[in-house]
Amino acid sequence: MEIAIIAHDSKKELMTQFCIAYCGILSKHSISATSITGKYISDATGLQIERLLAGKQGGVQQIASRIAYDEIDMVLFFRSTTQPLTVNPEQEELEAGLIRMCDLHNVPIATNIATAEALVSALDRGDFDWREIINPKSDYNRRKKAQRY
Repeated sequence: MEIAIIAHDSKKELMTQFCIAYCGILSKHSISATSITGKYISDATGLQIERLLAGKQGGVQQIASRIAYDEIDMVLFFRSTTQPLTVNPEQEELEAGLIRMCDLHNVPIATNIATAEALVSALDRGDFDWREIINPKSDYNRRKKAQRY
C-alpha cells in the first residue's frame, strides 16, 4: 500500500510519535511524506520515506495529484486546530482540496490520531486490500500486467 503523510508544524512531533508506535506496520508499506515531516519520521524510525516538497511549497499538491492517479491508498494528515488564524487562505484551500480528492477517489484519510490508529489497525488486518486492485503501482497490478506479456 502507498501511504502519504502530512503534518502541520504543531503536529509533527505527534506524527513522529505515532509512526514510532506503528513502525512495525508502516514498514510493510511504501510511504511518502512532505519534506520536513518525512525527515522527522525517517530520523526517528529508520523507515524508508520518499520525501516530497514541503507542504507549503507544493507537497500537498503532489500528494493530491497522486491521489487523482490512484497512486495513494491512504493519507495520514495531522492538522492543527489552532492554526487556521495564521495559515494563509490559499493553503487552507489546498488542504480542503486534498480532502475532497480523497473523498472523490475513495482514499481513506485520517486527520487526527484517533482515526489514524483505526486506519492503521485496519491496514494491518488487511481491510484495505481492495485498494490493491485500484492502484496501478500495486504489486497486484504489476503481477497481472506481467502475466499478460
